[in-house]
Amino acid sequence: MLPSTKRKFGRINLDVSSLALGTSAVGNLFAPTDEATSDAMFQRAWEGGVRLFDTAPMYGHGLAELRTGHSLRWKNRDDFVLSSKVGRILKPKPRSQIDFSPWNNAAPNEMIFDYSYDGTMRSFEDSLQRLALERIDICFIHDIDVFTRGADQPEVFKQAMEGAWRALESLRDQGVVKAIGVGVNEWQVCHEALKQRDFDCFLLAGRYTLLEQESLDEFLPLCEERGAAVLIGGGFNSGILATGAIEGARYNYAPAPPAVLEKVRAIESVCREFEVPLPAAAMQFVVAHPAIPSFVAGTRTPAQVDKNVEWFSQPIPSEFWKSLKQAGLLREDAPTPD
Repeated sequence: MLPSTKRKFGRINLDVSSLALGTSAVGNLFAPTDEATSDAMFQRAWEGGVRLFDTAPMYGHGLAELRTGHSLRWKNRDDFVLSSKVGRILKPKPRSQIDFSPWNNAAPNEMIFDYSYDGTMRSFEDSLQRLALERIDICFIHDIDVFTRGADQPEVFKQAMEGAWRALESLRDQGVVKAIGVGVNEWQVCHEALKQRDFDCFLLAGRYTLLEQESLDEFLPLCEERGAAVLIGGGFNSGILATGAIEGARYNYAPAPPAVLEKVRAIESVCREFEVPLPAAAMQFVVAHPAIPSFVAGTRTPAQVDKNVEWFSQPIPSEFWKSLKQAGLLREDAPTPD
């Protein structure tokens, strides 16, 4: 069971669990997950104290939202927090005409980027119908970063700040959603969005971890100043902070470069000294920052859910964090668990 199931979500009147369940795997990312396994992961997460669930139309072309709604439908709706995303419209299409990569056996929907006001409203309503739940608490504008949109990113970002922002602001003003934000792979995009608009929160993939703390320079201090909450997805840097520096370890969805492997080996050496599992350190470090209430972890099996809860509950001595800083493996100004 998680040590605490209630953490304040920035300035918003929401309580969330320190560990959240991400649903890209139940959307069949890279490999299929069957219906029984998908539901079992949700139920095990619930038993472990998880009360924050994150999904998106992108995940499995709608499949993850369908499965999320199925597994949460008969829970008391006031007992959990749900987030989803806008930025893509899904349209039914024959499977033979859809490029599902990197999703495996996904739902038969074509995905079309749309950050307009009308497109955002349609995306939101479609998500509610796929989920068949009475509300979505948190809604993120999805993938307006360079990683996803490349050279088109500046124009896409502008469209989102003019169209999707207005739609989500209206939904928030009406009380339809409680919090609105941006979900991307780059802290710089989040930082610029927060400077331009009154966002409540962000979902940042992999840019504040045991390996990377550059977002401490500007972005996270601004979040603290504005009361914006940050959820961290990809907190294992897409693999290496869970597996360690093994052969074939992945970093940012690619084979880890030598410098990253070397740093992770050094962190693992400190972990062995204090008998701390590397993944436990990776998870608990992230949520020690006052602007970060939750670590969003995707899993493929119920056993992985159990392991994540175990890692989150692992006692870690304060001397461990001091040793990492003394070795130059962690920034001196990085908050660490008490």
